[in-house]
Amino acid sequence: METFETLVRAEFAPRSTYLNTASTGLLPARAVAAVRAGVESVAAGKPQDMFADVEAARASFARLTGVTDRRVAAGASVAVYTGLIAASLPEGAEVLTAEGEFSSLVTPFHVRTDLKVRAVPLERLAESVRPGTALVAVSAAQSADGRVADLPAIRAAAAAHGARTYVDASQAAGWLPLDADAYDYLVSVAFKWLVCPRGVAFLVVPEDLGGLTPVFAGWVAGEHPWDSCYGPVEELARSARRFDESPGLFSYAGARRSLELLEQLGIEAVRDHDLALAERFRAGLASLGAPPVPAPGSPIVSVPGLGHRQPALSRAGVEVSDRAGNLRAAFHLYNTADDVDRLLDVLSG
Repeated sequence: METFETLVRAEFAPRSTYLNTASTGLLPARAVAAVRAGVESVAAGKPQDMFADVEAARASFARLTGVTDRRVAAGASVAVYTGLIAASLPEGAEVLTAEGEFSSLVTPFHVRTDLKVRAVPLERLAESVRPGTALVAVSAAQSADGRVADLPAIRAAAAAHGARTYVDASQAAGWLPLDADAYDYLVSVAFKWLVCPRGVAFLVVPEDLGGLTPVFAGWVAGEHPWDSCYGPVEELARSARRFDESPGLFSYAGARRSLELLEQLGIEAVRDHDLALAERFRAGLASLGAPPVPAPGSPIVSVPGLGHRQPALSRAGVEVSDRAGNLRAAFHLYNTADDVDRLLDVLSG
């Protein structure tokens, strides 16, 4: 019988103590094999149908986030989808964001100089929604330090004031159970906690497509793509596929298999595994007298003042990040208690 442990060990064999999923997730063996097969099929002059992989990946992400696949657009970038949403807002609309958000989530709103963008501390986001706020844009988990947003409170405050919600799950999808139906828009790259190749991103929109105009629509956005190659697309897809970017097919060939693995493992099991390791690291930091940024319920642990240790840790075979002077460690499904202890040992000298 396959268990969480046997499934993971069959797919991952890192050669370092890799604790940097918040930057890039490791690829499972099945995804590597799928990308290789796709590349080799093109090299041989007999390309396999990787558009089928796009549809399978879309359906898998939909299941993982609790929506139908007709609500999921397949693309490559959070910034592109933020730009799509920014383009839909009327002149003068207020967008509320958290201070220090990842740039891809907020920059397109600032580029539109006719919008009013207001940033407040993450913990004050819900109480800062006010009459006239058109959109609240927030990461489910903060990239810099792993703090988890109070999404239920933000959703309730937005609903009370008639504002829409836009959640970036790039640092949450893959370990945090998500109900995308609870928000107007949810976006995520897949190369972090979803352990997919870089070049895959998904946008979830409402059933009515959220009032968005497909400003970058190409042939893949047609209801019948292969009949939409020449001239203006005559009929846009009647689903979120009208917001598809032309897909990086090799990346999606791998993504199909990566998402398949996460469905097998179960997000709840991944979450329990990840958080147990993060708590082990926090406990070890206490004994070192190095308190982390408070981020309960997060597998991302950020330690102020230790970012400068990152190069030496890397030389010792331990991969973490330096973010604004903080050491950022991220614990995911392929990590073990031994990885945590190795990091603590190196930090303690």
